[in-house]
Amino acid sequence: MEIGLYGLGRMGGNMVTRLARGGHRVVAGNRSPGPVAEAAAHGAVGASSVADMVAKLKPPRVLWSMVPAGDVTESTLHEFAAHASRGDVLVDGGNSYFRDSVRRGQELAAAGFRFVDAGVSGGIWGLEVGYCMMLGGPDDAIDLLRPALDTLAPANGWAHFGKTGAGHFVKMVHNGIEYGMMQAYAEGFELLHASEFGIDLRKAASVWDHGSVVRSWLLELAERAFEQDGNELEGIRGWVDDSGEGRWTILEAIAHGVPATVMAHSLFARFTSRQEDSFAMKVAAALRNQFGGHAIKKE
Repeated sequence: MEIGLYGLGRMGGNMVTRLARGGHRVVAGNRSPGPVAEAAAHGAVGASSVADMVAKLKPPRVLWSMVPAGDVTESTLHEFAAHASRGDVLVDGGNSYFRDSVRRGQELAAAGFRFVDAGVSGGIWGLEVGYCMMLGGPDDAIDLLRPALDTLAPANGWAHFGKTGAGHFVKMVHNGIEYGMMQAYAEGFELLHASEFGIDLRKAASVWDHGSVVRSWLLELAERAFEQDGNELEGIRGWVDDSGEGRWTILEAIAHGVPATVMAHSLFARFTSRQEDSFAMKVAAALRNQFGGHAIKKE
């Protein structure tokens, strides 16, 4: 099939390569020209702009955005719509807030377009092993996308979850679960590290990943990290960012009365990681000293 993909970052560029390897005609565009040239070297047709990308595709077109969530996605979809034809399929493959996707789907449908929200997981490994994809949108749009989805995903690695917004909602919860899993591994390895036994953390990750009930791809990545950076993870600062999905997950848990305690803790733990010295902990130390005379450490 033919497909236009705009946004050639770490995931978008690899998706273009995987599609081209799968025999699809891919027209690739990006704000800066360097990634376009690289995509062309991997079998894609380069486009100098969104208008050029649209012109190089035959309707009904598939125009897939892989840009950061927020204003950049909003402007990219508006630019798609400005150059596309009625009946074209516009796909947002970024980590957009599902409520934004619901709104965008309604607006684009009113203008004659079909909109698909595609939650994509797989990171930098997706080129070789495939991408897990969670989709929302009209059935006929998914049918048009099916050949590309079958190429991008491993076997049984994509699913259509219903109306617009459902794909990004499932991806949001997926990322909330990921937060909790990462935090559980992090706390477990800290406990191993703190013990008197001098545990080899890479070895622990490796043995757990063979037959254990906690085995997972994240555990494979933990083993890889300890192998690369040593038991002390030299040179890595304990500062963890969040890109929004964890916050949205907790907001939805509150809205639906779901006690998402693990995911909430993992999100707040990320906030804690960014504090050089927590004022709240200063208050706690001061109170402990006041009521019990417990020692405090001075700066």
